[in-house]
Amino acid sequence: MHCQMEDIDKASREKGSAKHPQVLGRFQELARFMNQMVIGQEELVSRLLIALLADGHLLVEGAPGLAKTRAIKVLSSAIESHFHRVQFTPDLLPADLTGTEIFRMETGSFEFQRGPLFHNLVLADEINRAPAKVQAALLEAMAERQITVGRTTYPLPRFFLVMATQNPIEQHGTYPLPEAQLDRFLLKVNVSYPSSEKEIEILHLILKEARSKSVDQPVLTHKLTQEEIFTAREAVLDLFMANPIQHYIVQIVLATRNPGAYGKDVAHWIQYGASSRAAISLARSAKAFAFLQGFDFVGPDHVQTLARDVLRHRVILSYQAEAEGITPEMCINELISRVPVP
Repeated sequence: MHCQMEDIDKASREKGSAKHPQVLGRFQELARFMNQMVIGQEELVSRLLIALLADGHLLVEGAPGLAKTRAIKVLSSAIESHFHRVQFTPDLLPADLTGTEIFRMETGSFEFQRGPLFHNLVLADEINRAPAKVQAALLEAMAERQITVGRTTYPLPRFFLVMATQNPIEQHGTYPLPEAQLDRFLLKVNVSYPSSEKEIEILHLILKEARSKSVDQPVLTHKLTQEEIFTAREAVLDLFMANPIQHYIVQIVLATRNPGAYGKDVAHWIQYGASSRAAISLARSAKAFAFLQGFDFVGPDHVQTLARDVLRHRVILSYQAEAEGITPEMCINELISRVPVP
C-alpha cells in the first residue's frame, strides 16, 4: 500500500474486519463455496459479495452461457431470505414486478397482490430486454426501496437487493438502460470467458451434477442470516478510511468530469462524467473489498481495483472517443494512471 501505516490512527484501525472475525469467516466460507460452484468466475463472486456487504445493486454483463444467472442463484441459496427470479421480456408489464390490485367478490373490495419486488433478493434476468415502463417501476424500487401502485406506496423489505444480468447491447433484441437507472447500480461487472483449464473443471462439475446430486457436491455448513449480513454491513462502514484516501476517491471521480486537467489527449474523451453517487459507491465498495480481504483499513489498491466496476456504467463517452475506438474501460484505466496516488 502507498499510504504510510504509521499515519493511520490505531484506535480507528481496531474497527472493521478485525473486530468481527466470526462474521468475516462466514463470508470467506461463502466465497469458497461459491467459487466451487461457479468455476472460473472469481471476480464475479467477489463483486457479488461486495454488493451484498455494501448494500448496493449489481449489474452483470456478458455473453450467454457464462454462469451469470447461476452465480446469483448460488448466492441466494446460501442466504436465509426470499428469492425470486424475473425473466425480462419485451411484453413484460410493470404490474408483473410490483403486483396489482385484485377485486374480491366475496368482500366487494380490492386487495393488493404483491409482486416479485417484495422479495429480499430479486434476479432481473436479461434486464435490457424490457420496455421503458418496466424499467421505471424497477427504478423506484432500487432508488427508494418502495413501490407505488395507484395512490398507495408500499415499503420494500429492509434487506432488498436487485442483481441484474444483461447481454451485450450489440445483441439482437436488447436496449440500453436509462442513465438514471444505471447510476443506481453500485457496480457493473463484465464477465469474460474462462480459461481452457477452467473450462475442463466446469465440464467435470456439470457432468457430476448430471449423474448424481450426491457425488462430491460442495457443502455450505451455515447459511448466512439476515442479521449476520446487517452486522457485516456495520463492520464495513466502521472500516477506517484515511482522509487522503477519501480525497483520492473524489479526485478519481472529478477526473471523469474534467479529464482535460490530466492531459490534452484525454480532454475530449468524456461527454458526461460520473455523479456524486459514484464517489459514495466507490468508498463503500472499497471498504467492502478491504473487509473481505481481512484488512482493517482501506488503501489505494482497494480503490483502484473497484474503480472500474463503479465507473464503467456511469461514464458517457463522446462521439469522437467512440469513433477513435476508445472504450469506457480504456478511459478509466488511463485516468486512474494519471491521478496522483496518496
